[in-house]
Amino acid sequence: MLAVFKPGNPRPTSMTPPSQQTSQTTPGGAPSWLGLIPAIFVLFWATGFIGSRLSAPYAEPFSFLSIRFAIVAVLLAGAAVIMRASWPDRRTTLQCLVTGALIHGGYLGFVFWSIWKGMPAGVSALIVGLQPLMTAVLAGVMLSERISARHWSGLFIGLAGVGLVVWPKFTLDAAGITPLTVGANVLAMLSITLGSIYQKRFMADVDLRTGNAWQFAGAAAVTGIVALAAESYQITWNGSVIFAMVWLVFVLSIGAISMLYIMIRHGEISRVTTLFYLVPGVTAVIAWLMFDERLLPVQIAGMVVCAGAVMLATRKP
Repeated sequence: MLAVFKPGNPRPTSMTPPSQQTSQTTPGGAPSWLGLIPAIFVLFWATGFIGSRLSAPYAEPFSFLSIRFAIVAVLLAGAAVIMRASWPDRRTTLQCLVTGALIHGGYLGFVFWSIWKGMPAGVSALIVGLQPLMTAVLAGVMLSERISARHWSGLFIGLAGVGLVVWPKFTLDAAGITPLTVGANVLAMLSITLGSIYQKRFMADVDLRTGNAWQFAGAAAVTGIVALAAESYQITWNGSVIFAMVWLVFVLSIGAISMLYIMIRHGEISRVTTLFYLVPGVTAVIAWLMFDERLLPVQIAGMVVCAGAVMLATRKP
């Protein structure tokens, strides 16, 4: 999966010790530890459904998310102060707030809300699954990334693979599929697409600790405003909700998001986002292991198609 990362001499992150910034590299120039991140990221990101599944019956979506994001922002800010990390200037801080509002607030907020309103998970997954294609289109325009014919082929094949994985859960439930829920999923897809491109273009030199703290502060502000305007902040704090909150804070918001930003920093955004095609398959396997959900042959075939598509799209010519 190292093909996801652009070869050459990548800019060292501010979390990388100076002694390791030049010595621990692959022959292509990328730090050797980057090769482990894509697989771990896909696994962590796929577990996000645990939180949404466990918390949904007991918590309103924007209320839950605003508390989650606020906790992450405080934890990261505290860690940054203790570790004496450098804080961005006023302009970069504003850019961090915008990025966080898009990637975290917009993406997760709209997805959680639409499913809470009855949107079938399979339909939501297909709409949001357009993100790698949209990212490739916009990356070519906004970042001047070259998208090869092989990359385009991989993107379309990957979308077909996602369709096979979610097909058993794909139901055209008229009660849950409305213009509002469809529009919310489209906005979610656009939010993470634009946020990822914004991250690549403007956040390359921002310390991950302080930058993420401001990003989650922006996400907490956006979701908090929506929650105050449209929800009641009534959450039943049982064992399921507490576990979901802890898992989503540490594994998703701190772990997976940091990995995503490291990959974006070191690679072409159009190639990095192709990894999202692997998430539905991994999620299906986790659901089979943990919740005894059915894992059908068509889903396994879809996983194989997605894996092949990612290899095709991320492989260098």
